[in-house]
Amino acid sequence: MASPRTKSTQAPTDNGLALTLTLDWPCLRLADAGKPKQHIVLDISVSPNAKKTEVVGWHDGALRVRLNAPPVDGAANEALRRWLADETGLTLATVELLRGATGRRKQLALHAPVEKIVDWLTRLKTQGALSDK
Repeated sequence: MASPRTKSTQAPTDNGLALTLTLDWPCLRLADAGKPKQHIVLDISVSPNAKKTEVVGWHDGALRVRLNAPPVDGAANEALRRWLADETGLTLATVELLRGATGRRKQLALHAPVEKIVDWLTRLKTQGALSDK
């Protein structure tokens, strides 16, 4: 039986991009493929209270991020949204927390072109922040 993650990532797209995202970047999937409000879902595993905010690798298929913010009153969630918007060159309005408001595992919706997010992840890998999954 296929998992829900597999079903959602195999949604039809113009160029088969959803399946490619899953194979190349396990932390990404395309949601609402082919619909006007299509977006990318990014899985992140957060470690709050770090000295600086940075990507440090992978954790169970999610992007592992150390976050320089306390996990109090949504401060870490807001800091993560701001950092991610800044890192990817998106506006804050295009980065939305979907799940994980009180946990370490987060899912964020990125309302942006897929290529922009893939380019960002590729830069992280080139810079050595990400090794093979």
